[in-house]
Amino acid sequence: MARTLLLILLVVALLFELLLTIGGFIAPASLLTQFGAGVTPDTRFLAFVVAWLLLFVSLVIVLALVWVWQRNPGYVALCYLLGFWWMGIGLGLYLVYGRFDNLLLDGLKGLLLVLATWATRRGDAALAAR
Repeated sequence: MARTLLLILLVVALLFELLLTIGGFIAPASLLTQFGAGVTPDTRFLAFVVAWLLLFVSLVIVLALVWVWQRNPGYVALCYLLGFWWMGIGLGLYLVYGRFDNLLLDGLKGLLLVLATWATRRGDAALAAR
């Protein structure tokens, strides 16, 4: 059950990241406007750079999905890394910019990922003990 939840969380996270990535490449002006940033040549450049970072994060999520599916032991570290990454982003954006929506979205996504990883790892250990 926990492994299924972990896989679902990773798929949902992948969809969000890919949506933001595509927005950063195809429609940077609307993405910047959605996040409350002014559209200038500098912010368009920054949106392009962030889109590449989001593409990298999406690839890491794909790798985590494959590893969880294959029960590769490396999934634990990768999922914890992603979870704490998102919790840090959510907390940082809240503390610096007062963006409670990001705290809720990214922080909760990260926390759920960490908890689902912990539960999956615990379930895997129980299976191995039998």
